[in-house]
Order: sequence, then structure tokens, then C-alpha cells
Amino acid sequence: MTISNKLQQLVRQRAKYLCEYCHSPEFLSTSLLTIEHLFPQSLGGSDEIENLALACRRCNERRYNFVVGIDPATQEEISLFNPRQQQWIEHFIWTADGIKILGMTPTGRATCNRLDFNDEFHNDGFIQKSRRFWVQGGWHPPSDDPRQKSGI
Repeated sequence: MTISNKLQQLVRQRAKYLCEYCHSPEFLSTSLLTIEHLFPQSLGGSDEIENLALACRRCNERRYNFVVGIDPATQEEISLFNPRQQQWIEHFIWTADGIKILGMTPTGRATCNRLDFNDEFHNDGFIQKSRRFWVQGGWHPPSDDPRQKSGI
């Protein structure tokens, strides 16, 4: 089933035009952010608005159809962050410089790991370089997002 333009716009507005995983703003992307299924269609997920999230291409591709990840602190399998059921600020925090996202809970750590929020495993830190530029421009991180008081 195709998601209507109206429904896509509702998802974008609800997300405040931010990737609901890494909080990258749509206006800094070279293309519109994607509409992602929280419970993947390949596993029986629907096109209902409560199953949809706004995601940047990086997060959408890395999440793929996974609903769980490994918490690197405990090696346990943990459900990934679900923006319809959980609050971002309860699971993630930005480093003091606004360049890296840190998972503060098992869900946060598993999601950071699975979605490789900080390009620890791929792309030679490209997203960190982009974020550094965005921070210098005053566009990042989103003003509502918490940062470490001091740190990395």
C-alpha cells in the first residue's frame, strides 16, 4: 500500500522535520527524510500512522527490518527505540560538543549500536564531520535535546 501525501505530511509535522532516531534535521539533508515503518511491513507491519516514523536515509537503511539490537554494555538483545512509545530524551544524550549521540539506557545503547549513530563502524566518521559543521552553523543539535554537562 502506498502512503498518501497527506499522511506523509502528518508524519513529518509530528516529527518536527527531524529524523526520529538521530535527530538530523530535514532541512540539512540533500533529500526529504523517509517514512519508516516501526514494525516493518516485511514482518506484518501496517501503514497506520502509529506505525510510521520519519527517518533519515542513514537510519532507515541501518534499521532495515530489525526491531531489536544488542546492548554493547550487557550483550543482551534489546528492543530498538520506538518514537511512538518512548521519549528520545529518556534514552539519548548528545556529547557536550553536540557531535555524538550517547545511549543512556539499554534501549538507547542498542539503538545507537544497531543504527551506528556516530559512524563508529562505517563511513570514516562522515556523520560526525557533518554534525561538526552543523554545530558551527548553529543548526544542531536541536535545542530541545539534552547535552552532557561535560565530556567527550
